[in-house]
Amino acid sequence: MIAVPAGVRVLVATKPVDFRRGADSLAALAREELQRDPFSGVIIVFRSKRADRLKILTWDGSGLVLYWKRLEQNAFRWPPISDGVMRLSASQLAALVDGLDWSRLHARDAPRPEAAS
Repeated sequence: MIAVPAGVRVLVATKPVDFRRGADSLAALAREELQRDPFSGVIIVFRSKRADRLKILTWDGSGLVLYWKRLEQNAFRWPPISDGVMRLSASQLAALVDGLDWSRLHARDAPRPEAAS
């Protein structure tokens, strides 16, 4: 389980990347092709061509962190392949990393509190 601090943006690079890339190469890709600053605390998720692997890149304040996961069976549920990025919520990221269908998660409208009289 990956804990995402409140207010942190989670972005998915929708186009598959070469999974031989390391942290520095993915940071350069984020900066040059995705127009995102990988050192701003944003979480960027990259997908493999076979859709069974993902890499997550973020800056934790003291260094780049690279998280890598491969599913042994099945594949991750990814957004359609296109150029650019897509934003996910923290709960959608958790579902994606667990291999679940994150697209089925939606925020529930909370009832408004009534004013005390």
